[in-house]
Amino acid sequence: MAAARTVPPNPSLWSIPLIALIGLSVVGSLVPQGGTQIGGEINTGDTAWMLTATALVLLMTPGLSFFYGGMVDRRNVLSTMLQSFIAMGLVSILWVTVGFSLAFGDSLGGIIGDPRTFFMFRDVGEASHPTLSPTIPLALFALFQLKFAIITPALITGAFAERVRFSSYMLFVCLFSVFIYCPLAHWTWHPEGFLRQWGVLDFAGGTVVHMAGGLAALTGALFLGQRTAHKQNAPQVPAHIPYVLLGTGMLWFGWFGFNAGSALAANGLAAKAFLTTNTASAAAMLAWIFFDCSKGRKPSALGACIGAVVGLVAITPAAGFVTVGASIFIGCSASIISNLAVHWRTKSELDDTLDVFPCHGVGGVVGMLLTAVFADKVGLIHGETSTFISHLYALGIVSAFTIGGSYLLYLTTHTIIPMRVSEAEEEMGLDLSQHGESLETVTFKETYTPPSLKVVTL
Repeated sequence: MAAARTVPPNPSLWSIPLIALIGLSVVGSLVPQGGTQIGGEINTGDTAWMLTATALVLLMTPGLSFFYGGMVDRRNVLSTMLQSFIAMGLVSILWVTVGFSLAFGDSLGGIIGDPRTFFMFRDVGEASHPTLSPTIPLALFALFQLKFAIITPALITGAFAERVRFSSYMLFVCLFSVFIYCPLAHWTWHPEGFLRQWGVLDFAGGTVVHMAGGLAALTGALFLGQRTAHKQNAPQVPAHIPYVLLGTGMLWFGWFGFNAGSALAANGLAAKAFLTTNTASAAAMLAWIFFDCSKGRKPSALGACIGAVVGLVAITPAAGFVTVGASIFIGCSASIISNLAVHWRTKSELDDTLDVFPCHGVGGVVGMLLTAVFADKVGLIHGETSTFISHLYALGIVSAFTIGGSYLLYLTTHTIIPMRVSEAEEEMGLDLSQHGESLETVTFKETYTPPSLKVVTL
């Protein structure tokens, strides 16, 4: 009965990406694998750790789907979770085709990588690379970086949850990955990227992933406008808080690969990043709860989860550069500032459904700036100012690029495929209107009644 109310997909619309994927598969099968550039000798310990870290980072995206899925309305759980899952497919194919080249190919003026360098993973194989992966296979480095590229657009989905058309979202993910994420990754992490040349420090993605994702989320929330329920000030009831707890656990677990894996080796730096990551998250979780209670609010499971994730976000750019004591300060500071930002957002007209900008955007900015304050030897606390000034410049450049670029991509996507679902589809819920699926239990008209059983009393 519910399926009859859904709108069937447009075959001509979906045939375009199908044809493109088939064509890409044909092209890929014809691309020769050239000679591999040899770096240093492969270190088996580093390789084993990076294989583990890569798997841990991938786990974060399903974790994010549970984290987000548990917080939305019951009518939108499946659609919200699928938006994270589909990024694993879309970005993986884009990364192999051209994304890795744009992010880590031969630098073109420190702005972008040459798309021809690793097109279709040409020359990306078992051997190491002299600058990108000196002790591990280049293919493993590329896969590790892929997981960062996957989760970044998935983060954005929480801002416009419950009102975005699935097909337009898929198009936006592709555009964002190519035109926003890849340039930012090149600027920050490529040895010749201009932000890296300036001395900007981003150990594991505070700027490239969280700040960029949060700013793009803010832009998306403004572009798509308010949900009908938000305009009516209807209460937002989380569908399933245990999902949020599960997602938080998966994120916290996977984040050890995210941060400690960014050492690219099984060494003391990885252990340091592991330690600061766990400590910052623990401090942030407690700070969120204590701050809520100091304001007369009850300590909630939802608050504990959000606080823990904010701590993970904030320590990400600093994980390998700061002391464990500084990680406590970073976690507490980001938690309180994000908490204030969330409550400011609730009193505004901004409809950032799952507070992506107050948590990931603001948390990323706080972490980025505090990295420049506490970084070993070059931080402001050590009397050095150049790193902090570089981070201020980077904050302005990345913010302007991400907000302006994302707005153009939202506009482009909306011109091709309208991004906002209709009011009727929004009222129905995206699970049914976009996917024809629902969490609701199916009720059969005819039921099977078993024969009466003889009760034997002993």
